Amino acid sequence: MQLSKTEEELMNHVWKLEKAFMKDLLDVYPEPKPANTTVATLLKRMTDKGFIDYKLFGKSREYYPLVKKKDYFSKHVNGLIKNFFNDSASQFASFFTKETNLTKEELEELKTLIDTEIKNKPQ
Repeated sequence: MQLSKTEEELMNHVWKLEKAFMKDLLDVYPEPKPANTTVATLLKRMTDKGFIDYKLFGKSREYYPLVKKKDYFSKHVNGLIKNFFNDSASQFASFFTKETNLTKEELEELKTLIDTEIKNKPQ
């Protein structure tokens, strides 16, 4: 299951806040803020999809994530690799390093991360 762009934006706020009432979520949006009904609709859809849940406090709902950001992002990236790069992580890495404006320092950091992962992999 996937989130729409607007749901992802709201989900990022939920992940950042960890627990939030509707008012808290509206407060973190930049101007012009979405209508209460828009956010309520998005929250309902995200609850139905199993991304968030809530606890009732009287008539107020405190929302919290059911899916970790890392897990969602990982599934998203793996889907991207499967659908656009013939399920080849190396094709994705090649595209990523050549087609993005990474600085030499950022490429060095990636190289260090890769070298560390190679060392930690069992033979």
